[in-house]
Amino acid sequence: MDTARSDLDRDALARRWARAIADADHASVPGAPRLEFLRGLVDRVADALDAEPFDAEPGRRVGAELVEADLAGSDTLGRTIEILGAGLDRPGDGRQPFLLGALAEGFTHALWQRTLHEQEAIQGRLRHQALHDPLTGLPNRTLLFDRLQELFDAARSDDRVAVCYVDLDGFKAVNDSFGHDIGDELLVAVARRLHECVSRAGHFVARMGGDEFVILVHGHTAAGDAVGLAQAVLDALAVAVEAGGHRLTVSASIGIVDRPCGVTTPAELMRAADITLYWAKAEGKRRWALFDSARTDREVARYELSAAMPGALRRGEFVLEYQPLVLCGGETVIGAEALVRWLHPRLGRLAPDRFVGLAEETGMIVPLGLWVLEEACRQGRRWRDLAGDAAPLISVNLAVRQAQEPALVDDVAAILERTGLEPAYLQLELTESALIGPGHEPLAALTKLAAMGVRIAIDDFGTGYSNLTYLRTLPVQAIKLAGSFVDGLRTPGRRPGHADLAGERMVATLVQLAHALDLTVTAEGVETQVQADRLRAVGCDSGQGFYYAPPGPPERITEMITSG
Repeated sequence: MDTARSDLDRDALARRWARAIADADHASVPGAPRLEFLRGLVDRVADALDAEPFDAEPGRRVGAELVEADLAGSDTLGRTIEILGAGLDRPGDGRQPFLLGALAEGFTHALWQRTLHEQEAIQGRLRHQALHDPLTGLPNRTLLFDRLQELFDAARSDDRVAVCYVDLDGFKAVNDSFGHDIGDELLVAVARRLHECVSRAGHFVARMGGDEFVILVHGHTAAGDAVGLAQAVLDALAVAVEAGGHRLTVSASIGIVDRPCGVTTPAELMRAADITLYWAKAEGKRRWALFDSARTDREVARYELSAAMPGALRRGEFVLEYQPLVLCGGETVIGAEALVRWLHPRLGRLAPDRFVGLAEETGMIVPLGLWVLEEACRQGRRWRDLAGDAAPLISVNLAVRQAQEPALVDDVAAILERTGLEPAYLQLELTESALIGPGHEPLAALTKLAAMGVRIAIDDFGTGYSNLTYLRTLPVQAIKLAGSFVDGLRTPGRRPGHADLAGERMVATLVQLAHALDLTVTAEGVETQVQADRLRAVGCDSGQGFYYAPPGPPERITEMITSG
């Protein structure tokens, strides 16, 4: 050992180094272990100075090991160079600067590498958080759409892909009854069960948000595979869940879409699954529904009709036809029911069953109904001018929503004034459900209309609750027997005990009851001479149906009036 080497007190140098960096780092090597660690590094740098031939590489390794030992505070490198520079100083020896420079290089490179790895780890965590649901840990909708697009990109045109759109039934009631904490526990439990079901089959499940989940099925050959998985999910969820000390039973509705990749896109697949989930909900929940393109086409057509209806009303595409109400036993026309038709520019002539239900759903029934009422009253005024007191009354149907409109009485009064039709020549037809308000009381508007002189008739009598006690309190002047009663009068047989005779007795009883209450009776759906004769025999006042005349233009009623 040479003099320089023997003169160096390596223990003392290690202690000075430890004290110098004590406040400059957050060491993972505390106390005696740290001192022992630094003592080893002192040996290595001192030995490197004396080695022949000289090599600065040990200095680089020492610098790197400082960082690896988490001795990498903001002042650690500076104090290390300062302490080792003084402790290893040998005048006239040019090795020390190279060795300390290599140490600094190794330190900074290791620190840069560590920082890079930490950034990558942070980025990985952020990406995981961005692609996974924080509550359940399942993939989120972003990752779902990424995975779906990857499948489509890699698939052949005949490869199949399926989506099961899962929505919990009545989950809002859980939150409302037990609180959101328990609701979250339930969602976590449901997510765990879904993952268990799906992972066993090698498929993918994601949480879309709220109580909605999506299962991505791939690598299968038939729609039955997705259906079987959906049923397995329903069975798994049927077992009660423990949440917050409560034993909760949960169910789900599932919309299933299964298609070859070549005939759809990810967006179309998800849209179809959403629609199909709605069908499952509408059909009673706790079930799955399989996508049906024909049903979708019908619903799209319904939507298009709904959207087109306001413009059609403005453009005058609606027209009225009239069907006569005829006295039983004669040919005298006493009334005409106004029936709306839509002359659609593309679909042709549409009957009311194609669009009236849509109008009621969208609220369009109110402006359409007012237009029908005004047009019908104008026609009624024309017949009044033509036939005087012998003119038929005009009968117009009112939907439930129309009957509940606050402005109904004012609207009817204004229309009668504009058209010049007397109230006695207007009859408003309502179903039994439309006549009764929320409190099971007759609608006040109908009482006011009846007081004005407008006739009120119960349409399709016998198809609703038919609570006969209401007839004493309702402001009605007429009932229209549903066609189902009249249909039983087609044959002339009158054998005792025969169902045909029982049907006739029922009609006779209803007619007698109505007459006892000063109500007139019109039978709907009269199609044969036999029906007309038997209705006349039981005292029915008037009939309506194809036997007398089908709905037609107003000119047909005019001809019947003038020829009669």
